[in-house]
Amino acid sequence: MLDQIFDYLNFHFSIEALIVLLILVMLEAVLSADNAIALAAIAQGLEDKELEGKALNIGLVFAYVLRISLILTATWVQAYWQFELLGAAYLLWLVFQHFTSDEGEESHHHGPRFKSLWQAIPVLAFTDLAFSLDSVTTAIAVSQEKWLVLTGATLGIIILRYMAGLFIRWLDEYENLEDAGYITVAFVGLRLLLKVVNDNLVPPEWLVISAIALIFIWGFSKRTVVELAPEEAEKTEVSK
Repeated sequence: MLDQIFDYLNFHFSIEALIVLLILVMLEAVLSADNAIALAAIAQGLEDKELEGKALNIGLVFAYVLRISLILTATWVQAYWQFELLGAAYLLWLVFQHFTSDEGEESHHHGPRFKSLWQAIPVLAFTDLAFSLDSVTTAIAVSQEKWLVLTGATLGIIILRYMAGLFIRWLDEYENLEDAGYITVAFVGLRLLLKVVNDNLVPPEWLVISAIALIFIWGFSKRTVVELAPEEAEKTEVSK
């Protein structure tokens, strides 16, 4: 009975399959950096650390279901350019919303603000789905084995949650990081848009990753200056 099930799923485990799985996980890790910072910036819109963590956990559960659905229907989805156009429009709208928002006390733009947990969750899930339109295409190009791509996506969502948690902390520590994150989101949106217009115009993966790496270097280049309360500043001076 089990043999019949494995044959039906076309499940073939081998050293080659393990290597392909490692490649898929590495791709997920590399391609998830901009996704993670976007999700972290969105979650910060709750302005409550406990709610931010809950939003990421629940939002990524829904995102995982959407990813699996996308993988299982990838051949059908790829036949319709309208999906990539919608994904590009959604990501570029997020970028536009960020950079046209009112600046805070630190003279920096901020992502969307939410009044409740359930306002943030759909935004998190659909943002990941828009990113997945590009990453799933890359994964399927590496392997046609559905079980490998599904396993890679499962490990990828775990990596994404860990990275988003780190970025939530780093967004408070580095002044330019949120802007850098949204610039990379714009890159992904423009890449999807170019795929719709003319696939030959899409820049190679290595160039996109290199550009994103440079933007992240800028994002981590300046720490946020924390102003101490008068009492704390006085204590610091005394300790010197």
